[in-house]
Amino acid sequence: MMSWLPENVSTYGGDIDSIIRLIYYITSAWFFLTLGVFLLFLILYRRREGRRATYIRGDRLAEAAWILIPALIVLVLDLWIDFRGADAWAKVKGRVPPGDLRVQVTAKQFNWEILYPGPDGKFGTADDLQLENEMHVPVNKVVRVTLKSKDVIHSFFLPNLRLKQDAVPGREIEGWFQATKPGRYEMPCAELCGFGHSGMNGWLHVHPADEYQKWVKEHWPTS
Repeated sequence: MMSWLPENVSTYGGDIDSIIRLIYYITSAWFFLTLGVFLLFLILYRRREGRRATYIRGDRLAEAAWILIPALIVLVLDLWIDFRGADAWAKVKGRVPPGDLRVQVTAKQFNWEILYPGPDGKFGTADDLQLENEMHVPVNKVVRVTLKSKDVIHSFFLPNLRLKQDAVPGREIEGWFQATKPGRYEMPCAELCGFGHSGMNGWLHVHPADEYQKWVKEHWPTS
């Protein structure tokens, strides 16, 4: 079940997937229950030869129960989902670990500008490195991402790492991830941002430690 989800290569991806599964099972059960009730009523109260329609006197309590009881069930299920999702939310947004690598991602119509601070660890200096639509990170290391936008709202999306965060003009929004498997993973924009939205795509390259150090040496030979 849920095999249609992309492969999870994130330390917190399992927590996100468990919430998705919970929502999927609850909504599926509620959907089939609702259809079952409709079908039952269609059979029980269908038009039959020789049976006359009868007048049913209104009962406000019974009518209210048909609304309030399902609403209460939905509320309980919603609170259950919220309760189960609280820990995952805290892990992604609240308990952010110290970063082994910092990267600044600036969205614009219609590409990603990826900025590395260089050996001095500071943005806005001469050794900064800017790439277009490609990010390189080491495996099993915490990557802190600062998201910015030059024009409209975009959404930074790493499906395999279960990270999705809007980039909003005028704001700097922090995010993080820790990839657990080397590979090349899609990095699309998940917010409709204009006529070129469908082509706004990049790639995350997760390298083994030695391969990442080789990449660093190629771009900062003196580091």
